[in-house]
Amino acid sequence: MHEAPPAPEELSALLRLLDDETPEVRALVSGRLALCGGDLSEFLATHPRGLSPSEREVLTELLRPARRAALERDWLAPTGGAPALREDWEVFEAMLRQISDFLHDGIAIRQPLSDALDLLAEESGESGVDTANDLRAFLFEEDRLAGNEAEYDDPRNSDLAWSIAEGRSNPLGLCLIFMLVARRLELVVEAVNFPGHFLCRIYEDGFPIIIDCFDHGRMHLQASLLEDPEMGRAERSILRQSADPGTVLLRLFNNLVAALEGAGRRNDARLMRRLRATLK
Repeated sequence: MHEAPPAPEELSALLRLLDDETPEVRALVSGRLALCGGDLSEFLATHPRGLSPSEREVLTELLRPARRAALERDWLAPTGGAPALREDWEVFEAMLRQISDFLHDGIAIRQPLSDALDLLAEESGESGVDTANDLRAFLFEEDRLAGNEAEYDDPRNSDLAWSIAEGRSNPLGLCLIFMLVARRLELVVEAVNFPGHFLCRIYEDGFPIIIDCFDHGRMHLQASLLEDPEMGRAERSILRQSADPGTVLLRLFNNLVAALEGAGRRNDARLMRRLRATLK
C-alpha cells in the first residue's frame, strides 16, 4: 500500500524542520517530501511562511530525488534513438519539457515550457512579427532574451522555461527558444550545430544568414563566414548544414552532463548520461 503524500498541515511542519541537521530528522523530512513528486511550488505560493536562502537550498536538494525518479520513470526514447527525431518537433519539444521540469527547483512558480513558448509567440505576433528576422529582433535586439555570460555553465541554461522567465541562457538555449517560437509562427529558423558555439540560420531574400543569438542576435552573411581563412574544412561543412532535432537533443545532453558535473550534482549527471544513452 502506497503512503499518502503529506497534507498541508504536515508540509508546514516539515518546512519548519528544514534547518534541523539531525540525521534522524533529515531522513524523516526527506522521506515525507519524496512523496510530493518533487514540486512544492503551488503550495509555497500560498504558504504564509517564507523560506530563508539556506532553507530554499536545503528544500531544493531534498526535492531532487523525486524529480530524478519521475523523469527516469516517464522518459520514453523514440524507437531508433536520436535519428528517429529527424522531423518530429512535437516529440522533441515534449522531451525538452521533461528536462525543463526535472531542472526546475520545485520551489518557484513559473509557466510550463509549452505555455511560455506560446505566450512568446503570441506577444511577437501582436508586435507585428512577420518574418524570422523580425522575430530575431523582437527576441534579442530588444533584450527579451540575452546571453547568460555571468553563469554560462549554470545547468539552468538548459531549462528553457527558466531561461524564458529569467530572460537569459547559453547559446544553445537561446537558439532553441528562437526555433520553437518560430515554428509556432510558421517561420523558418534552422539549427547550426557549430562546434563550441551553437548558432541559427534564417534566410533574407534567399540568402542564408547566420544568427548568433548569444551576441544579441547578431547577423552574419553565411557566405562571408565561409570565406574566413581560419575556418577549417570540417567547420565550413557544419556551417552549411542544418541540424535535426535528434542532433540538437544530444548536444543539449552533452552540455547538461558537463554543467551538472561542474555544479557537483553527480547523481543528476549520471541520470543525464543514462537518458543520453537511450538516444544512441
